[in-house]
Amino acid sequence: MTRKFKKPDYEATMKAPIVLEDALPANDLARFVVDIISQLELNKIYAGYAEQGGEAIAPEALLGLLFFGYRTGWFSLRKLEKATYENLGARYVAGGLHPDHDTIAN
Repeated sequence: MTRKFKKPDYEATMKAPIVLEDALPANDLARFVVDIISQLELNKIYAGYAEQGGEAIAPEALLGLLFFGYRTGWFSLRKLEKATYENLGARYVAGGLHPDHDTIAN
């Protein structure tokens, strides 16, 4: 007797839209970090940003990534940068941005 297997459909999976609201549970660490960061007063940090230069990454995204990374055990800034591409929680905390590891460090 031959057993039948249900085959995965990788092409359909690659084309499936991901809605972070559905993908991240309500009690997910990423949601908690964003909630905490949104309650912080960041005006003094914003005031320290210079007018010249390219478009800056908002401090809440960078601070949130640091909090998220430390809590998940990602102490490497290069790993945090990579996580913004590969990890849904990190992508959410970064607000869809992908800051360079040097930017996170500064």
